Formats: sequence, structure tokens, C-alpha cells
Amino acid sequence: MNQNLNDADIMKRVCAGDFLLFDELVLRYRERLLRFAWSKYGRQIAAEDLVQEAFLAAFAARESYNPTFAFSTWLWTIFLNLCRRHYKQQIRQPREMVRSSFSASEDTVIPEPSSSETPLQAVLKTEQFELLTMYLAELPEVQADTLRLRFFGDMKFTEIALTMDCSLSAAKIRVKNGLLQLAHRFSEDTASEGDVS
Repeated sequence: MNQNLNDADIMKRVCAGDFLLFDELVLRYRERLLRFAWSKYGRQIAAEDLVQEAFLAAFAARESYNPTFAFSTWLWTIFLNLCRRHYKQQIRQPREMVRSSFSASEDTVIPEPSSSETPLQAVLKTEQFELLTMYLAELPEVQADTLRLRFFGDMKFTEIALTMDCSLSAAKIRVKNGLLQLAHRFSEDTASEGDVS
């Protein structure tokens, strides 16, 4: 579409009245926001609603965007603020396991595996993602969100620090400690599986 335009240029044109161009930003960021929200809430519909709400909020606040800062940081800040508002309300509801998206529901969209990916590899990936989301839910929220930004949002440490309003070293420490805790949790599960005869 408009792949040669950077995010700031698109926002300038959107603010000037070319509203349809905002769709390009939705295409660029939707999947990352969805992965983050799905891993946080464990429910696909809740994740999709939250992502849609974030884009609507960003569009409504388009005049407040400052092009001297990265659009991604601005968008993720809006998104994290929405997540914080909804988190306590959503956490009380039971989590839907990721594999349940393979039910026969008509409104469930199952992504097609890439040509080099076998059905078994796709299932294993889904199970690993499910396990990861369960372990992330056990971490303190700030630490889990930092990991989600790093790995589901593909953000650099500087972007994470800006989005989470913390220092660069704090962002790095949160990721490092979170990864250590996840590794410990995975090794505990692996050891307990090995004990089963």
C-alpha cells in the first residue's frame, strides 16, 4: 500500500485529513498488539476488542501525536494504558486456553501455516504459546508486560523504557529477570514431566 512512507509521515497525512491512510498503521501494528493482548488475557475476542479500542483511541487522539517521537512508542503507550484499565476487570474472568481457538466456531479464524511448516509444528507452536502465556500470567504484571513488549511487540529496550516510563537499565533488568524466572519455570515443568513413569 504505502510501505515507502514511515509512520510519522503517515500520521502527518492522517492529521491533514487523509484518514484512510491510518489503515496502513493498523496493518503494521495489529498483529503485534494482538499477540501481546492474547498472551495477557488468554481470550482471543477480548484481545481483538482491546486492540480495536487502542486503534480507535489513537485515531481519536491523532492531533496529540508528536512526530519527534516514534509512533510505535506513542501507540504502545496508549495500548498499555488501556490494558492497565481493563486488566483487573479481565483477570477475574476464566482464561480461555489458546488451543480452544481450534474449535468449530464459525467466527474463529485459524491462521494458515506457512508452506514450510507441518501441521505438527503448528500444533507444537500453539501449545508452546499456551504454556508461555500461562507462565507470563504468574509473573508480576510489570515484568510480564516488559517481556511481552520485547518479544511479542518486537520492541527495542529504548522503546520499552519510553513506553513503560522507566529507565533503560530498568527495562533491561525486567527482561533479564523475567527470562530467568520463565527459564526456571520451564525447567521445573520439564523435570516434573521426566519424573512421570
